[in-house]
Amino acid sequence: MSRKLLTIAFLGFLTACSDPSRSSAQSSALPGPPLPAAARRAPTDAAQVKLSFAPVVRKVKNAVVNISSKRVVRQIDPFFEMFGAGVPRSRVEGSLGSGVIVRADGVIVTNNHVIEGGQEITVSLEDRREFPAKVLLADPKADLAVLKIDAKDLPTLAISAGEDLQVGDLVLAIGDPFGVGQTVTNGIISALNRTDVGSGSASSFIQTDAAINPGNSGGALVDMNGDLIGVNSMILSRSGGSQGVGFAIPGPVVRQVVEAALGGGKSVARPWLGVAGQAVNGEIARSLGLDRPEGLLLADIYPGSAAARAGLQQGDAILSVDGQPVNDEASLNYRIGTRRAGEEVAIGYQRGGKAQTLRVKVEAPPNRPRDEQLLQGRHPFDGAVVVNLSPATAIDLDVDPFASGVLVTEIRGGLSINAGIRPGDLIREVNGKKISAVAELRAALVQPSRTWSVVIERNGQRISATFG
Repeated sequence: MSRKLLTIAFLGFLTACSDPSRSSAQSSALPGPPLPAAARRAPTDAAQVKLSFAPVVRKVKNAVVNISSKRVVRQIDPFFEMFGAGVPRSRVEGSLGSGVIVRADGVIVTNNHVIEGGQEITVSLEDRREFPAKVLLADPKADLAVLKIDAKDLPTLAISAGEDLQVGDLVLAIGDPFGVGQTVTNGIISALNRTDVGSGSASSFIQTDAAINPGNSGGALVDMNGDLIGVNSMILSRSGGSQGVGFAIPGPVVRQVVEAALGGGKSVARPWLGVAGQAVNGEIARSLGLDRPEGLLLADIYPGSAAARAGLQQGDAILSVDGQPVNDEASLNYRIGTRRAGEEVAIGYQRGGKAQTLRVKVEAPPNRPRDEQLLQGRHPFDGAVVVNLSPATAIDLDVDPFASGVLVTEIRGGLSINAGIRPGDLIREVNGKKISAVAELRAALVQPSRTWSVVIERNGQRISATFG
C-alpha cells in the first residue's frame, strides 16, 4: 500500500490577494498622479518591490482561463430509499476552477479534480469567449488533466523546467477564485520539494504563501519572467480558507503530463528505479558514517530493475539524483519519475562509509497484461474484480510495487461480500493450488468443489479460511 501519509486537511485553490484598497481621503493626499502604464516595470531586486507587477500580469493573464465542469447525478430521496422505493431524480452538480493554455492550438492544463466526473466541460477565455472542451488525458496520480478546445492563435505560457527556483523567489498566482473573475496574488516560494503533502502522489510540490481559495485550482503560478513554474493545486488549512500555506504542482510534472497527452497516451508512463527503503534518521546516519541524516537507505531492490542492473545493493544510501538531494522515497520517485525513459541519471550514494556515484539508465516499471476480470460463480470470489499485479499496475493502483500475484480491486456484490473478501486482498492459494495469475485463479475456480479452502494476504498478513 502507499507509504505516503496524507496530511492535507482541506483542498482549495489560489485566490486574489491584491494590496488593500486605499480610501479616497488617503488617495487624495498622495502627491502627483499615478505612474502611467508605460513607465511601470517588474521588480528585479528587493529594492524595486515597490514597483508594479503589471508588466508580468499583462504578459501572462490572457493565457489563464476559467473552467466549469458539470455532471448529472441521479439520486433517490433518502427517506424512500430506506424502504427500497422512490423514483431517481436528476440534479446537476458543477465545479469551477482555472486552467492554463500551454499551446496556441487550444491545449490547456488544469487539475484533475476540477474536471473529474464532468460530463460537460466549458472553458472561458479572458476575452469572454467560451468553448466546449474534451479531455485528452487525466492523470489522478499527479492531479493534472489536459484539455483541448477548438481554437487557434491563443496566448500561451511556457512551462519552466524549474531548475533554478529558490526559496524566497517572487511569484504571481493567477486564477478565478469563487467565480468572481480573474484575479492575481503575489507572494514568494516558501519551500521546494514538499513530498509529504497532497493527493497527487507523483509530485514534489512547490509551497507558496499566496492566498488560496476555491476556484483557483488549476491556475498558474508564474515567476518574474512570466514562465509557468507550477499549477496551483491545494492548501493546508484548518478552516477551509487561506492560511498562507499553498501548494503547486511543479513545471517538470506538468510538462511530462502534457507531452504524454500530445503523444496520444491515455496514461503517463513514469520511469522507476526499482528500489524501496526508508529515510535516513540520525541513528542510521551515524552507522553509515554520514555527518547528518540524509538520503534513502535501500531495504529492497526489484530483481532485474534498473537499480539491480546498475549494481545498487541493499544497505546503500542514495543521497542524490543528478546532484539534487534525495531524503525519502517520494523525493527519489519524483527525481526519477520526471525523467524520460531511456535517460541516464547520476546516482550519488554511500556504501561502506564511502561516497560513490554511478550512472543509471531509467526505464518504465516492468509490466504484464492486467487481465482484469469480474469473477462469477458458486465460489467465495463471486462478485470480485481481480487483476494481475506487476510493478506498473501496482504503481497505477497506488499499492506496493514489490507485491505480486492476483489483486482484488473491487467488490461488486455476490458471495464475496459474505466471504469477507476486500479490495486490496492478494489471492495466494485456492484449494491448495498456488495462485500467481488471473488465468490460474479462474482455472482453480471452475473446478467443482463442495468446500473452498483459500489463502489471501491482507496488509502483509496471510489469512486462511474454508467455506462450504
